[in-house]
Amino acid sequence: MNEIDRRTRAETVGSLLRSPENIKAVNEGGSGAAAILDAAALDAIRLQEEIGLDVITDGEVRRQAWAETPRYLDCFAKAELDRGLNWRVGEDSGPNPESQVADPAEDAAPSTELRDVVMGRVKKARRLGDRTGQYAFLAQHSNQRTKFTLAAPSYHRRYWSDKHSRVAYDDCESYLLEIRDYLREVVASLVALGCDYIQLDAPNYGSLCDATTRARLESEGRDIAAEIAFDAALDSSLFDGISGVTRAMHICRGNSAGGRWHSSGGYGAISGDLFKRLEFDRLLLEYDTERAGTFGPLSDVKPGVVAVLGLLTTKVGAIEDEQLVRDRLAEAATVKPLEELAISTQCGFASAFAGNPVTPEEQRRKLELVARIAHSTWSAGSA
Repeated sequence: MNEIDRRTRAETVGSLLRSPENIKAVNEGGSGAAAILDAAALDAIRLQEEIGLDVITDGEVRRQAWAETPRYLDCFAKAELDRGLNWRVGEDSGPNPESQVADPAEDAAPSTELRDVVMGRVKKARRLGDRTGQYAFLAQHSNQRTKFTLAAPSYHRRYWSDKHSRVAYDDCESYLLEIRDYLREVVASLVALGCDYIQLDAPNYGSLCDATTRARLESEGRDIAAEIAFDAALDSSLFDGISGVTRAMHICRGNSAGGRWHSSGGYGAISGDLFKRLEFDRLLLEYDTERAGTFGPLSDVKPGVVAVLGLLTTKVGAIEDEQLVRDRLAEAATVKPLEELAISTQCGFASAFAGNPVTPEEQRRKLELVARIAHSTWSAGSA
């Protein structure tokens, strides 16, 4: 672990709550939109710096969604496909849970939906915008360490369809390699701007913790073990030839409007196959509810790799009991050394436009709790 990562103990995953004006400016553009988005990013920067987080984002306030690739490449088109994921609401643990039941509306919804699907070659796709401009603004206006978040190359399996995508590629893996090559261009641009922390978001791995999802994929003939091996190598290779950058991966269990989630089950379902293959410096893992299972899988995280524990939920506004969070951190330290741990919120507060049912004040209090626990746990010279 390098010295700057040793000092990076308190962080948030990415997105912060957006105002209605912020959302309108992203969706509709028009006169004054740029000024509104600049102001929203400045507010996000100030909030995180005031709280004292060790690494910050711009709140992803300029994004239509956390995974933006279809916004920047024209090789995607809409097609009707199976919904794919079983989105649910309510928490089965966490502070003051009110519901443990799947959303009835989801169960009653049609079995298909319009989704972005790759139908052209990535390497021939026209670039539709400057996504690194988001980071340039953050770097210019921040006095704190900064990071940029990207959808992992492996996540882009979500855009593959055996029915529609073979017009462009013989197989999914060939497509994913071109996605990786495109994202290498993005990473190179970020590094040129001085970015030294890049986080890949990969809910595709978190989905594989869910027994129902795994059973469905296997019934479709998917070789999960082979896909994990390929995808881990793919994601790791994104940083080939890049030095001086903290490589982080957030393994998510689904985060959508209204606090919805899609995956239940401990990391033990994937940790043995996945964690040893990932060439990363930090793994951001969600541990805010019993859905995440025990801390046992932390033993599969490579020595020297920091496990950033998402112990505070972003899905509901109730504030966690500080002592309980500290107790859970101490429990995790019985599996992985405290010097190789850090703390964060479990996911973003607004991966989708509408955001989670959390108020701005609750968001602030949760981030303050992250910073307070981190700074007292890893005080100067203690780890």
